[in-house]
Amino acid sequence: MSLLALRNLFKTFSGLVAVAGISLEVEEKAIVGLIGPNGAGKTTVFNLITGNSRPDSGEIIFDRRPITGLPTHSIVRLGIARTFQNIRLFQEMSVLENVLSGCHCRMRAGLFSSLFRPPSQRREERAAVERAMRELAFAGLDERHADPAGSLSYGNQRLLEIARALASDPRFLILDEPAGGMNDQETADLMGLIAAIQARGVTVLLIEHDMNLVMKICDKVIVLEYGAVIAEGTPAQVKGNPQVIDAYLGSDG
Repeated sequence: MSLLALRNLFKTFSGLVAVAGISLEVEEKAIVGLIGPNGAGKTTVFNLITGNSRPDSGEIIFDRRPITGLPTHSIVRLGIARTFQNIRLFQEMSVLENVLSGCHCRMRAGLFSSLFRPPSQRREERAAVERAMRELAFAGLDERHADPAGSLSYGNQRLLEIARALASDPRFLILDEPAGGMNDQETADLMGLIAAIQARGVTVLLIEHDMNLVMKICDKVIVLEYGAVIAEGTPAQVKGNPQVIDAYLGSDG
């Protein structure tokens, strides 16, 4: 059963077509790779799903309900979380504080509780810290919880973004080039983390240029070129598709 469906999505920027009638489905609890050459429209698709951008036309369905045009915070509350191609952490805040920011959408305390801190507020704060520490342990960063986020290595900052996204309790996790800037060992560890996320029952959609990672970990791969889907299937099917080979390597005519 598909958890996410895009139906005939279009998006233009100043007359440039970034997404040209994309329709695709992501099955529940699957790991799906969205690949394509630079400029194919991959990040634009992510931004449309998460509410960072609005489509010109088309529909986005999540868990059988339309979410097209909803604000970002509403989409997060529904269970969609993401990381970014360019790391967006609070560099001066601690590792733990960064993950706590991901818990915020699930907390109920309002202005009154925050000011006067009744017992219910304190219990909620303790629960949030415990949840954040569990996610840090899951990502292998719990021993760095008090360190400034900016002091982490580039690879660990990527893992911290994933931990922060998981703290929002998503059913659907979007990863935008999670292996970017990682060495071989870090990439191998990331693959294990993504598999563990899937084992938790979370559906994963990722953009990634590391084809070794994509082919090893994804259940399905969708290929974009010039804002349109040109192929989809298992990694083996996509790897041998002539259109995909031509899109990446070009043709001698």
